[in-house]
Amino acid sequence: MSIQSLNPATEEVVASFNPLSEGDLQNVLNSTAESWTGWKSKSFSERAGLLKKAAEQLRAQSEELAEIMAIEMGKPIRMGKEEALKCAAVCDYYADEGESMLAPIPVDGVGSKASVTFEPLGTVLTVMPWNFPFWQVFRIAAPSLMAGNTVVLKHASNVPQCALAIEKIFIDAGFPANVFRTLLIGASQVETVLDHESVFAVSLTGSAAAGRKVASAAGARLKKSVMELGGSDPLVVLADADIEEAAEVAAKSRCRNTGQTCISAKRFIVMDEVYDEFVSGITKCMSKLVMGDPFDSKTDMGPMASGNLRVELQSQVDRCVEAGGKILTGGSIPKRTGYYYPPTIITDIPSSADVCKEELFGPVALVFRVHSVDEAVAVANDTPFGLGGSVWSKDKDVAAKVAARIRTGCVYINSLVRSNMHLPFGGIGSSGYGRELGSYGIREFVNVKPVCIG
Repeated sequence: MSIQSLNPATEEVVASFNPLSEGDLQNVLNSTAESWTGWKSKSFSERAGLLKKAAEQLRAQSEELAEIMAIEMGKPIRMGKEEALKCAAVCDYYADEGESMLAPIPVDGVGSKASVTFEPLGTVLTVMPWNFPFWQVFRIAAPSLMAGNTVVLKHASNVPQCALAIEKIFIDAGFPANVFRTLLIGASQVETVLDHESVFAVSLTGSAAAGRKVASAAGARLKKSVMELGGSDPLVVLADADIEEAAEVAAKSRCRNTGQTCISAKRFIVMDEVYDEFVSGITKCMSKLVMGDPFDSKTDMGPMASGNLRVELQSQVDRCVEAGGKILTGGSIPKRTGYYYPPTIITDIPSSADVCKEELFGPVALVFRVHSVDEAVAVANDTPFGLGGSVWSKDKDVAAKVAARIRTGCVYINSLVRSNMHLPFGGIGSSGYGRELGSYGIREFVNVKPVCIG
């Protein structure tokens, strides 16, 4: 069966690709294994120079790459360009900082001269999603390559042109052959890749269901894994918050990338004293968002990436209503070509409803009224997920104390939650384990090796 590139704004197939045969897949994996010997032997400065050139390619091709994202998964063109530039920045970041992050660390008090060193493992498999089709790849590939690993990419099946464009960026930057390769394969072939003796680790970004399957396969083969999975992030609004700012950021967070963002705010937990003001504010902000053609520079929200995703989202919205929820705006599939879904706000849902413990991967905001800080924290933590969250209050000390009680991989105070290359990124619980980005990210896929001299 071919791998198809389908434009979610027009519902038309724009390109088809044949997946790799088992023989071709083995040849690619053998080639990356052979290339690793030379790649790991290169100096940090040599690897950094090539990453810098990859950054140059990303900047030079940012408009073209944005067009591919718009065609394949509906990302508004200006946001696609921002994504390409963010990828360039992460390449520069690891080129500049990677050597110092992996420098040997002297250790005292062990009775001999000792240091902890960091050595590349081999080939790292990256299994990546479609929602940020370039950024998700580069935030793993840049540190892995800088550390001296080779990388193979199994991208989401609906963004094959993005996947091939990423491989071309590394080729155009002058990377040695087979140091980074895109594998046009189906999900059923991931275990075949993990079986290869040169593949020492896997990083997956995706759903909790996909994470459990791939983590289990990696564990059975005793191979390192990092899982960045879904989220149902709380945004907690305390009574003294700047409601206008909180509502504006809440709307932006929930509808960014048409709500198809693991770390966007999804559950809005608001103190009773300011509940009505917040609901009015977020409704006003979401109503101003422009939903339309991804190629129009004025568009804030493109279509959802596929029809199946939209059907699933509508099912969740319907179950919210069945549980007692009240739709304030949106809530139904529009009659138009393309997989569009409007900004939607639902209130009055019992926090015990099953759907409240799921991830709604689309522009749907669930708003909860609470009457105390303790209740707000309880609702925030009443989820199997634990990726990100935010707390809004003019008293930053109080906000920090509330943030410390929320079980997530990160918490932001009075700010939009987003990944930052300088900070470790990842979750707990059903949001996964391990960390990407920062010094923690580059040390995930290395052999942490003490060297002791007697």
